[in-house]
Amino acid sequence: MKKYGAEFFGTFWLVLGGCGSAVLAAGFPRVGIGLLGVALAFGLTVLTMAFAIGHISGCHLNPAVSVGLWAGGRFPANQLLPYIAAQLLGGLVAGGVLYLIASGKAGFTLSAGFACNGYGIHSPGGYSLLAALLCEVVMTMMFLLIFLGATDKRAPQGLAPIAIGLGLTLIHLISIPVTNTSVNPARSTGVAVFVGGWALSQLWLFWLAPIAGALLGAVVYRLIGRPDESGRA
Repeated sequence: MKKYGAEFFGTFWLVLGGCGSAVLAAGFPRVGIGLLGVALAFGLTVLTMAFAIGHISGCHLNPAVSVGLWAGGRFPANQLLPYIAAQLLGGLVAGGVLYLIASGKAGFTLSAGFACNGYGIHSPGGYSLLAALLCEVVMTMMFLLIFLGATDKRAPQGLAPIAIGLGLTLIHLISIPVTNTSVNPARSTGVAVFVGGWALSQLWLFWLAPIAGALLGAVVYRLIGRPDESGRA
């Protein structure tokens, strides 16, 4: 239960910190943090939680990461569904807290998007469904490669949180214009349920693509990261 609690609070922090920066701070007049700030906020949430709870739960914070670690032989199947449930619950509670904070400002409306992920007319840059699908698959695949490589026992010890956090920052810098960046079904679901409508109707892509990308990442790392007979990569 401690592992599941850690995943709950870690995912809560990721959604509140990342999506909160987009909703509350990105476009604030004159001092808004913009795309760069939002990307950094998402990376910082993972970096800080990796140091805080990595030794408790592994700090997945993401159903796609849990699936990818399972496919990569790093995570037991019997913990997969409880981890995903804890992550989803953490994302939903964070979305609720963010909604309560954001709605305290006069003129607040969910029509601005509430940091939801989307494609077509709901893509920040107007990118198509196919572009969004490809982007999310590739970005999640690379995130899993970073995660699996940085946490490998042969990698430099103690530096994994930095690599993973900076990796997520880079992913957001690339893909915010395309989909508002998901690579995480719990992050997408945590805000989409409050917007409803189009956000829920497009949510399937932000489950399918990250999980597919995570599985691809696990396969690739098994191919390139498996030690040879001498024990070397």
